[in-house]
Amino acid sequence: MANFEVGNIRNVALIAHSGAGKTSLAEAMLFSSGMTDRLGNVQDGTTVTDFEPEEIDRKISITSSLAFCNWNKYRINIVDTPGFINFIEDTKGCLRVVDGAVILVSAISGVKAETERVWKYACEYEIPRIVFINKMDKDTANFERALDEVQKSFETEPVPLQIPIGSGDSFTGIIDLVQMKAFIQSGNKITEQDIPADLMDETEKYRKKLVEKIAESDDALLERYLEGIEPTPDEILGGIKEGSLSRKYIPVSCGAATRNIGTSNLLDTIALCLPSPVEMATIAPISGKNPKDGGLIFRKPSETEPMSAFIFKTIADPYAGKLSLFRVYSGTLKADSAVYNATADTRERVGQVFYLQGKKHVPVQTLGAGEIAVVAKLKETNTGDTLCDEAKPVIFDKVKFANPIISYAIAPKSKGDEEKVSVALHKVLEEDPTLRFSRDEESKEMLISGMGQVHIQVMLDRLKRRFGVEIEMKAPKIPYRETIHGSAKVQGKYKKQSGGKGQYGDCHITVEPLPRGSGFEFVDKIVGGSIPRQYIPAVEKGVIEAMHDGVIAGYQTVDLRVTLTDGSYHTVDSSEMAFKIAGSMAIKKAVQEAKPVLLEPMMKTEITIPEESLGAIIGDLNSKRGKVQGVEPQAGGNQKINALVPMAEMLTYANQLHGLTSGRGLYSMEFSHYDEVPAHLAQKIIAERQALKQEKHV
Repeated sequence: MANFEVGNIRNVALIAHSGAGKTSLAEAMLFSSGMTDRLGNVQDGTTVTDFEPEEIDRKISITSSLAFCNWNKYRINIVDTPGFINFIEDTKGCLRVVDGAVILVSAISGVKAETERVWKYACEYEIPRIVFINKMDKDTANFERALDEVQKSFETEPVPLQIPIGSGDSFTGIIDLVQMKAFIQSGNKITEQDIPADLMDETEKYRKKLVEKIAESDDALLERYLEGIEPTPDEILGGIKEGSLSRKYIPVSCGAATRNIGTSNLLDTIALCLPSPVEMATIAPISGKNPKDGGLIFRKPSETEPMSAFIFKTIADPYAGKLSLFRVYSGTLKADSAVYNATADTRERVGQVFYLQGKKHVPVQTLGAGEIAVVAKLKETNTGDTLCDEAKPVIFDKVKFANPIISYAIAPKSKGDEEKVSVALHKVLEEDPTLRFSRDEESKEMLISGMGQVHIQVMLDRLKRRFGVEIEMKAPKIPYRETIHGSAKVQGKYKKQSGGKGQYGDCHITVEPLPRGSGFEFVDKIVGGSIPRQYIPAVEKGVIEAMHDGVIAGYQTVDLRVTLTDGSYHTVDSSEMAFKIAGSMAIKKAVQEAKPVLLEPMMKTEITIPEESLGAIIGDLNSKRGKVQGVEPQAGGNQKINALVPMAEMLTYANQLHGLTSGRGLYSMEFSHYDEVPAHLAQKIIAERQALKQEKHV
């Protein structure tokens, strides 16, 4: 038997930009529902859901965390998500398994780009949402302005269910438009009172709008309303719920999370306006694929259905081992049982199962449909895998995460720690699907790629704390290339006599440029046996090896054709090695004579910014040698710039964009093509490379 009636479960994500107050709101919800006996504080590092040292130190949520509370007859599972742009893909992964979301909008700063990003994620998953306008107790807080931003940014009509009493220092509570009561803070308590007389006109204005929206959704109600008959309390509650689930409008609550004002009313709003797993299944049916034939399979959130669960997050805990966070979609899952991983086609043994209250593990024996929990030490199971009944298998779709946008070269601080670094990195990569690790074949560097500099720095801090691995981070080497503009005909001759058998190889080659991106061509035009056939591959090998190591700056040479036209050999002294050296000598000489140039990688870049930042960003791109390809208007008054920018100018762009747009800018980039480096910059790069080469030989 499951622990909670599936109709009484609410799986809710708190989403917004960083600093909007999500963690403080989670703390207030836990306190108001009696799950904690004190109200923790982000500044003091005492909250339930921000418990990682990196979060306490930076005072931001870095990874999504789980908590739960019981409110009246409802179990509310809370997912406190990151809002900082470097970690926002984690939010996307968690939205995959919730049924509703609370969008926090700051009454001071309004809607930021990160909030718009997570709003789009919620739209992708068809998740019903409510808005909580937070920080009404702060200076410059403005409820009306926040409502206008919600309307403008989300293109959805906001309908307040509560309005504030005052703002800033004068904020004392809220008025509930459904109950038509005031909830005013008195000391540390919130007391229910009559609506203050001086606020009755404003209250009636908002109440009228609410009732009109409910009446508009039902022809019979509208007819009665036009006749002067107001809907009954039950009809009002039913209309609010229907409007929220159908997303005709978005219900709005308000308050101040750090002072715990408006939290109880928000919990009531969550229970009313956000769907149970059963209701969500009617909005977005639970579906997956049959691993045997790829056919579509549907599951219902019921105990009588075959068991199915989705792993949405992994945590690498140095003490408890790998923790797999999951949601049960159908059937029941029991502790100490066998399950089937349909994604990996393997059986797993489930040991103890826990609810998570921040970092606290609460043991549970049986989990029903709709419940969210964690299991430790699954051997073959990773994020995105489906656990199910082996007799009735199903595979749910994985979340598609964004590709990393920035890379850094890394190296262990202590020599000989490479193996230790590799093992620790593997564990951290398991829990963060937006991190990538690779080795650059050209530079021989270890590269770590992520969503921003802060993302990678946090990962390195975590490696040090959890696994005792210290790593140095530096900007990766730009993969420049070399090519030619002109043509040249040269001879490469290698002759060496040192007593006994000598070395002799002689080749004549012509080099000419190829179109950008063509690579390399080797053409054999030897006639008459001037070079024996067995030595021609050696010439080509010498050419290729010399091109790989570069001629002018040590970068790979590309986009040219080498034609072997003539040569000579010695019947005794010629060898493959001699012709390989001759080929290498020839290509180095030829490139120097064929107007060599340096190429750099150009990145196709998309930047989404507020309209007021457009001029500053375009000016900054121009200063980076960027080429703006176009500007497209976006929802919410934003603009998207499409540009081509040299990679060398984009290594630290995340930080620069944050500063230029006050944190409201977002960008993504991918490799586009190679383009020529301006001559003055090329000279500087070549000089630096030659100086580095000389240092190595000293």
